[in-house]
Formats: sequence, C-alpha cells, structure tokens
Amino acid sequence: MQHTGAQFVEQASQTPPKSVEEFLRFHSKGILDKIGGFFLKLGVHPNTVTILGLVGNFIGAGCLAFGHITIGGIVVLLCGPLDALDGAIARLRGDSSTFGAFVDSVTDRYSELIILCGLLVHFLLINDALSCAVVYLAAAGSVLVSYVKARAESLNYTAKVGILTRVERYLVLAPLLVVNQPVIAVWIIAILANFTALQRIWFVRKQAYDQISSQK
Repeated sequence: MQHTGAQFVEQASQTPPKSVEEFLRFHSKGILDKIGGFFLKLGVHPNTVTILGLVGNFIGAGCLAFGHITIGGIVVLLCGPLDALDGAIARLRGDSSTFGAFVDSVTDRYSELIILCGLLVHFLLINDALSCAVVYLAAAGSVLVSYVKARAESLNYTAKVGILTRVERYLVLAPLLVVNQPVIAVWIIAILANFTALQRIWFVRKQAYDQISSQK
C-alpha cells in the first residue's frame, strides 16, 4: 500500500523546500528511511503502522474527551510521525498503489476528525458552547482544505497552496494540547483552515479564468 499525499513519504526534492510540509519532508527523509528500514527488517507492514496511528488517535481523543488534555496531546503528538513512517515503509517495500494512497488519506481524515470530536465532547461536558461552535468550524475547515484540493485535481487543476495544510494543523494542534491550551488550538485551526480553503478556491478560480482566457 502506497502512502502519499500530505505525509512525508515522497522522495525528497532537490529544490529548496517552499512550505513547512516540504521542509519537513526534505530534512526528515533520511531519518525516516533508516527507521522504516529497521521496521521493514522486523516484518512490520505499513498497514499495521497506519492502523496503529489511527488507534492511537482514538485513544488520544478519548483522553481529550474526559478532560485529560495534556495526556491526550502527548498521544496525538506521538501518533503524528506514524503518518510519515508508514509511507516510508511502503516506499521501501515497493508497495505502490493508488488505492493505498487513497486509504491512507481517508485514514488521516478520520484521525483528525476523531481528535476534534474528542475536544467537542470535552467542551460539551464543561458547557462551553462557544468552543463547541469553534470546534465545528475547525472540523469544517479541515475537511474543506482537503476536499477543495481533491475536487480541483479531479478537474485537472492544482490546489497545493495555503498556510494551514494538514501538517501545519498537526503542528498547531498537538503542541498546544500538550501545554493544555485546547481553546487556542481550535481557534487557530478554525480561522486558518477556513482561510486556507478560501485560498485554494481562489487559486483554482485563477487557473480556470486563465484557461478561459487562453482559449479565446
């Protein structure tokens, strides 16, 4: 199963990285290959790592739901690198399939949404209605960032732009949860994820209009 998309699983580019995601992929490839090679020798399948990451995020979400924010944040923080590791193992195995990339992307969406669900339950239990609404906006923005890109690519446009892709959202969410600042985390994601979706919509609009102009 191939693991691509927003993870650090592609081969590092020789050009200077232009985003946080590209920067991390560029500088972590060698380390991930070594760790992935070690697990490959142990016979660990990339799907196993993917499932472990998903299960770990469910556990982290459960901790968040019951108010154990720091513990949940640590679990989420530890599960993040698994998104990169499963892809490294898959690439080293030579397991390349579009279905594998599809499943990996869907799993990432489930992981992100279940974490936000855990926060939603937490805010419901403490009767924080405003934060519940913000969590909804954060979830909507996160889904739209991915959906706009997928829909754009289905129409032969590109939409790999924006200030808060999944990697950036993880880098915002996990550390702030560790330091017990869930409200700040969801506010940042709610605002910047939706802004990123709008950035991508505008970027696709520009391509569409350029395409129309070139045909005249």
